[in-house]
Amino acid sequence: MTMVTASEAAAEIEKLLGLHPKGFDLSLDRITRLLAALGDPHLKLPPVIHVAGTNGKGSVTAFCRAILEAEGLGVHVHTSPHLVNWHERYRLAVKGERGALVGDAVLADAVRRVAEANGGEKITVFEILTAVTFLLFSEHPADVAIIEVGLGGRFDATNVIPRPAVSVIMPISLDHQAYLGDRVELIAAEKAGIMKRGAPVVIGYQSEEAARDVLVETAERLGCPHAVYGQDFMAHEEFGRLVYQDEFGLADLPLPRLPGRHQYANAAATIRAVKAAGLAVSERALEQGLARVEWPGRLQRLTDGALLRLAPRGSEIWVDGGHNPGAGQVIAETMANFEEREPRPLFLVTGMINTKEPVGYFEPFGGLAERVFTVPIRGSDAGLDPVALAADAARAGLEAEPLSTVADAFAEIARITEEDDVPPRILIGGSLYLVGDVLADNGTPPA
Repeated sequence: MTMVTASEAAAEIEKLLGLHPKGFDLSLDRITRLLAALGDPHLKLPPVIHVAGTNGKGSVTAFCRAILEAEGLGVHVHTSPHLVNWHERYRLAVKGERGALVGDAVLADAVRRVAEANGGEKITVFEILTAVTFLLFSEHPADVAIIEVGLGGRFDATNVIPRPAVSVIMPISLDHQAYLGDRVELIAAEKAGIMKRGAPVVIGYQSEEAARDVLVETAERLGCPHAVYGQDFMAHEEFGRLVYQDEFGLADLPLPRLPGRHQYANAAATIRAVKAAGLAVSERALEQGLARVEWPGRLQRLTDGALLRLAPRGSEIWVDGGHNPGAGQVIAETMANFEEREPRPLFLVTGMINTKEPVGYFEPFGGLAERVFTVPIRGSDAGLDPVALAADAARAGLEAEPLSTVADAFAEIARITEEDDVPPRILIGGSLYLVGDVLADNGTPPA
């Protein structure tokens, strides 16, 4: 992804990318060896909220952070991948304030120390970066650490945490089939691997009954106290408010700041997870957290920046890195809700990498999007050719055209939009890599 500033830390990571594979090699042996050489920093963390899932885990991470910080707690946050800068993966706690992305010199020093401890042994860069997470989080004080799983669960490098305060598993659908299996129950079994015997588990909304059954059966087998969305807790909209309910009672809360009705279930899972972790939060903190939450690159509206000047005047521009059929479904539903409230012609500007299911992503936009413009993923060998991606969109019943850049797509949308037409709604998405490039080009990287 594009770097927008010179960075000592990025230079150190680039060195590692030349020595070690960038991809995934699912095993815990290498990360365990490396952490032992570092003095086992993963055993020196504050209480951990460990979050997995095909979709929604990033939203839950963002909700958790917002609510706990509103309570005045210091919160470390690990997410992946980053959108623009490597530093986004590591947010360090600031007691009584919002956490801050790790400073460049601090990150560069941590990367060097981890690389030195590894001693040139075979390892993936993701494993090194995960070890950096544990090192940083063990050396800086915090009340809570929120750690998002990278891929799967059972063999993900984050899954060396011996007993999290709570494990959270969000909606599961088909993704990364080459690594996790081609059926949702197989993927669910991999995600369930983050459960630890006797530790609390929260199971978010699952559209697939087979996935939910696997998760519940695993929790029961491991003796994990567990709460299941729709059974033990739930949330719905009522009179413009979010009503949350569990065995402890009801809470009347503001609707989440993150757009989309799917965020109601994500917020509910977060609230239940915070309770399951034994963290006492006030209703005031819940209200402030839901109202302040931010999650860059996920249904994020661009309101300023360089790219906006290329689109027709008055355009509504959104970016979202969702890239699998489940994500396509909830994003399309959100766009349909926007259309009900404020009708605008919808255009998609889409790029994807070759491990995804483009047709399944595009299908929910049938009858909703006027046209799709497919673009390459800049600087990625894994990016799908825009011609092939346009053919996938056509197979999903959409009119599609391949182009060379996002700027070209904006120019084409401007060309076909008459001056007196309703300004369009433009959704740029299909890949976090594409969204990262767009945020960099727009001059609005996450902070």
